[in-house]
Amino acid sequence: MADTARTAVVTGAGSGIGAAVATTLAAAGWNVVLAGRRAEALRQVADSGADLPGSLHPVPTDVTGEQAVRDLFDGAVARFGRVDLLFNNAGTGTPPTDIDALELADWNAVVAVNLTGVFLCTREAFRVMRAQTPQGGRIINNGSMAAHSPRPRSIAYTATKHAVTGLTKQTSLDGRPYDIACGQIDIGNASTSMGSGLAGGAAQADGTVRPEPVMDVAEVGRAVLYMAGLPLHTNVADLTIMATKMPFVGRG
Repeated sequence: MADTARTAVVTGAGSGIGAAVATTLAAAGWNVVLAGRRAEALRQVADSGADLPGSLHPVPTDVTGEQAVRDLFDGAVARFGRVDLLFNNAGTGTPPTDIDALELADWNAVVAVNLTGVFLCTREAFRVMRAQTPQGGRIINNGSMAAHSPRPRSIAYTATKHAVTGLTKQTSLDGRPYDIACGQIDIGNASTSMGSGLAGGAAQADGTVRPEPVMDVAEVGRAVLYMAGLPLHTNVADLTIMATKMPFVGRG
């Protein structure tokens, strides 16, 4: 199937990694459904890619809402006939907080987006991909470097990103009979509104605050495009992309 016929759903597409991935896919000829809570941000992403070979279609969506997510995927099928790719990117966290000071409401808010939202989108993508002809598709989950190594005082974010790894593996296993491939991309220090601040100083495990290198977020878009472009009989189970000199590999 040619790229010009492929359709992707990207969550958290109004800024940062989601916007970069969506525009990279559209530049390669994909039709991309932009999902996120902020309608104006989605519209700006769509407008910025108006001249790309593919297309960008904003659909304001709260990924924590069961009916909203079903409507998102039903709308994608109604418009394009199928869904070939889901990039589960929507995520949130809390300000750095000691474990014994974290409010249950804040914990639940992170779980709702980072885990339940990923599940709801995965469930609807699985439903669509299993039923469509040709059968199958690909799901790529944004796991984060926190899926492997936590930052201090970030228990809700870290726990949910570890949980995404389990969700990824289970989806990969259960999707095999239906040609549904599922993989995870773990991203370290990309130049987004969230990640760029690391260059000014990030909390380290030893209690210090030190600047960290940051990579161009466009490289994340290229990495997802590579994963998405593979034939369904081939899968990248887990890809880590990071600023080369960030303090992830090693001790101290």
